[in-house]
Amino acid sequence: MTLKIILPVGISFYTFHGLSYVFDIYNNKIKPTYNLINYSLFVSFFPLLVAGPIERATHLLPQLEQGRKFNSTKAFDGLRQILWGLFKKVVIADNCAVYANQIFNNSDDMSGSTLVLGAVFFAFQIYGDFSGYSDIALGSARLLGIELLKNFNFPYFSRDIAEFWRRWHISLSSWFKDYLYIPLGGSHGGNRMRIRNTFIIFLVSGFWHGANWTFIFWGGLNALFIMPSIILKTNRNNLGIVAEGRILPTWREIIQLTSTFSLAVFAWIFFRAESLEHAFKYIRGIFNFNFLPGQLSSL
Repeated sequence: MTLKIILPVGISFYTFHGLSYVFDIYNNKIKPTYNLINYSLFVSFFPLLVAGPIERATHLLPQLEQGRKFNSTKAFDGLRQILWGLFKKVVIADNCAVYANQIFNNSDDMSGSTLVLGAVFFAFQIYGDFSGYSDIALGSARLLGIELLKNFNFPYFSRDIAEFWRRWHISLSSWFKDYLYIPLGGSHGGNRMRIRNTFIIFLVSGFWHGANWTFIFWGGLNALFIMPSIILKTNRNNLGIVAEGRILPTWREIIQLTSTFSLAVFAWIFFRAESLEHAFKYIRGIFNFNFLPGQLSSL
C-alpha cells in the first residue's frame, strides 16, 4: 500500500531556508528577530519558494528589516533579469526538453550518437530550467529592492568538477558546505575525513533532489569525479574565470572545459533516467558504437 501524502510546493527549499536561520543563531552569526512579520516574510518570501535560491538569514533578514524606496535602476535591471530567465526557461529549456524526452523515452530504438545528443539536450534543459527560474527569482526580488544570492555562474565553463560545483546551484552547494561539510570536520583530519565528508554531502545532495536511487547514484558519481582533486588538494586551483585577460581560452583550457562538461553530461544521464536499469541501458546504447544518425529525422 502506497501512502499518498500531499506536500507543499518547494518544501525542500524553504526547509533549508528556515534551517539556516536556526543554525546561524546557534553559531552566533545572527541575533534572533522578534518581529513576527519580518520573520514570516523571510521564511515565505515568494520568489524563493519553488526553486530557490536558498537564502541565508544573515543576508536576507537585514534587507527586510530596513526601509526601502523604489529604485528605477534596480527595477529595470530586475525586469531585464526576469526576461533573461524567461528566455532560458521557455526558449532553451522547454525546446531542449522536447528532444531530450523523446530520446530518453525511446532510448532502446536510438543510435549511439542520438543518445549522446539526448544527454546534451538534457544538460541544457536542466540548466535552462534551474538557472532560468533563479534569474526570474532574482529579478522579481530586485523589483522589490531585495538582492538575493547568485545561484548560477556559467557552470558549463568550468575547468574541473570542483569548479563546476562552485558555479552550479551555488546556494545549495554553499549550504551543504557550511551546515554539513564543515560541522562534520571539513578538511581537517587528513584525506580519510575529507573523502568521507565529501561522499556524505554528495549522497545527501542526491537524496535531497528526490527519493530515487538514480539521484543517490548521481550524487555518488559526482563525488567520485571530484575525488582526485580532493585527494591531490587541487580543488581550489581554478578560482578565476576562463581566459581571464585573453580573448580566447588556451588549448589546455579548452580540453579542461570539454572533459568537465562531458563528465557533467554523463552524470546527468542518471539524474534524468527513470531507474538505474534505464540509465545503464542508455549508457550501453551509447557505447555500442552504433552512430548512425537515422533516428534524428523522426524527432
